[in-house]
Amino acid sequence: MSNFSKSKSTKRFTYTVNRNSTSKKAGSNTVTIATNSGDNYYAAGTSSMTMTVKEAQALQSFLNATLISE
Repeated sequence: MSNFSKSKSTKRFTYTVNRNSTSKKAGSNTVTIATNSGDNYYAAGTSSMTMTVKEAQALQSFLNATLISE
């Protein structure tokens, strides 16, 4: 497995993971969260945030620890 790309869309967001296991270039393994156009919830229009897979794993760990249903 050298290249991997997968996306998931919801009403307001599109989440995309891009991985290249053979590349050592910075930015080749990323997670992007983008707002979807046509959604009036965000006054600024569409925007996106891209992070490394390592940063996304830190976010995942934080969310898993914080959003535990009690």
